[in-house]
Amino acid sequence: GFFQSYAVEVDIKDASNATCLYADWMMKFLIAYESNNGDYKNTTLNLSSNVTHNGSICGNDTQAALVAVQFGDGHSWSINITKNNETYQGDFITLTYNTNDTAVFPDAKRKGPVTVLVKDPLPPVQLDTVFVCHNSYLVEAENTTQIFWNVTVQAFVQNGTVSKKESRCPADAPTSAPTVPPTIANVTTASTTTLSPAPTTAPKPVENPDTGNYSLKSGNKTCFLATVGLQLNVSQEKPLLININPKTTTADGACGNTTATLKLNDGNSTLIGF
Repeated sequence: GFFQSYAVEVDIKDASNATCLYADWMMKFLIAYESNNGDYKNTTLNLSSNVTHNGSICGNDTQAALVAVQFGDGHSWSINITKNNETYQGDFITLTYNTNDTAVFPDAKRKGPVTVLVKDPLPPVQLDTVFVCHNSYLVEAENTTQIFWNVTVQAFVQNGTVSKKESRCPADAPTSAPTVPPTIANVTTASTTTLSPAPTTAPKPVENPDTGNYSLKSGNKTCFLATVGLQLNVSQEKPLLININPKTTTADGACGNTTATLKLNDGNSTLIGF
């Protein structure tokens, strides 16, 4: 259940004691870790009641804002938020979980803190607008799934007052009504002539995928390089093969000191991540 976690509220003040950054949200983490016998086990890391937010800062035109929380036995989470002209946007999310916490990782082979760095997937938000997302959304990277819900956040708050204007996440968008196909009653028959069915043709086989060159840069240096042809095989009643088209696919992600994440995106959808 989502509601095993505690809610977090962070209200950061500037030098004049006015609110400059406000965030209120719930989150939990699903983590796969290696046990002492070499198997991978799944565990859930929830927020505890003793959450602190040391290190959180307001940010300004030249410095990113930072929401940083610490909880439980050596666990922490943070997101830095950048300001660009008329918008603000989450940049990188950093999760550090401590496998020395035996209540969550009772038989972890690797002991100590593990840090996961991932780029925030959400779109930019207009300044003087609060971002709201009631429904849950996921961020996945390196054997972890971060789940967020009941999110309210505004960075670079103006005049110390959280805005009344809202920007809602895609998960909160109402679904459109399904298109109703025409029924026999509302179709006009133009002719009573019986037509022979069109001849069926065999489905065209899917060719091998084109090879794409995907890379990430850290500063002016390439930190992740992949030259690969990719095909997705979707198991269903009629198996579906999808070739990843390098011409319409872009690379995104992040490189850390010990980890790197490459995401291949087609439009607004993440196709696959490494």
